[in-house]
Amino acid sequence: MTNTDQAPQATALLIGVDFGLPHFDNELDELAQLALTAGLEPVARLTCNRKAPDAALFVGSGKAEEIKELALLHGATEVLFDQSLSPAQQRNLERHLGLPVNDRTMLILQIFAQRARSHEGKLQVELARLQYLSTRLVRRWSHLERQRGGIGNRGGPGETQIELDKRMIGESIKRTKERLSKVKRQRNTQRKQRQRNQVFNVSLVGYTNAGKSTLFNALVKARAYAADQLFATLDTTTRQLYLGEVGRTVSLSDTVGFIRKLPTQLVESFTSTLDEVREADVLLHIVDLAHATYEDQIASVNLILAELDTRDKPILMVFNKVDAFLETAEPGALDAVKRAWEDRAQGQAVFISATQKDNFVGLKDALYGL
Repeated sequence: MTNTDQAPQATALLIGVDFGLPHFDNELDELAQLALTAGLEPVARLTCNRKAPDAALFVGSGKAEEIKELALLHGATEVLFDQSLSPAQQRNLERHLGLPVNDRTMLILQIFAQRARSHEGKLQVELARLQYLSTRLVRRWSHLERQRGGIGNRGGPGETQIELDKRMIGESIKRTKERLSKVKRQRNTQRKQRQRNQVFNVSLVGYTNAGKSTLFNALVKARAYAADQLFATLDTTTRQLYLGEVGRTVSLSDTVGFIRKLPTQLVESFTSTLDEVREADVLLHIVDLAHATYEDQIASVNLILAELDTRDKPILMVFNKVDAFLETAEPGALDAVKRAWEDRAQGQAVFISATQKDNFVGLKDALYGL
């Protein structure tokens, strides 16, 4: 017997607009992965070119009509944009299309909300969500139009409700920030304790799904959640790693993964977590060598690290998933990648497989040499 009460799968039409900027994802593969992670099934994709965003509809009226027809044709229940939309653009598109419209920022926030497990992680995501929604009241409460309350009087019940909602969100933001401050003080106390004990701190950083948690688990025999999906874990985990070859113990931290166009709200909200990156003595930049655009991912991570002011920190490049790379690569491809990296003189690099625990000795030797 089939379950007729089961809700139908939410479906999404994916939209990308190429403004001539670097690293445009023509195939919208990453947006499709994000949609799947959030529980949406991509049913169609559409990309277009523009010199600049349309102020009202982001894509212009003609392209908006094409999106409407395509969504109807494929039965999409939602439209997702690979770029950030202004509140007015989002509201206008929803009215024009007759469908919910969300952007990349909201999609990532939704995934973070689903994945947060720790008290701190949930607070950080909630703060980011509230900050995002605080700019969207004009869309969320479009039925509360400004109206005249009577002759000579400005405002009215609609405006009063909007102001009330703004104040409620503002108060929620304030309370969440206060609760996060307490958590941050606790984390700072733990960090100062490690500093007093002269513990050498190492943080794993990298693009989401590069294999950081898998490597972390393999190195310290931990059980941090690891899966072949975007943002499998959001919570920072720290364990002690003993380098038996040199008789030294270091503190190893697994941190949240980065992604292209990481929402600024998340960077701001995850400040206490990202402090682990800022305070680390060494960063291990984990790279998914098997990914077709791994060089673009490296560039995206470097941009975020620059925002975190880690320019002077020693960074060891760790090219992971060598086994997956070799499954499809031409003979001699790995040697070519190594030579290319050496020619750029961009610092030391180690090539490993976290799942196969391949070249862990070389990784530990390189780590100790920093």
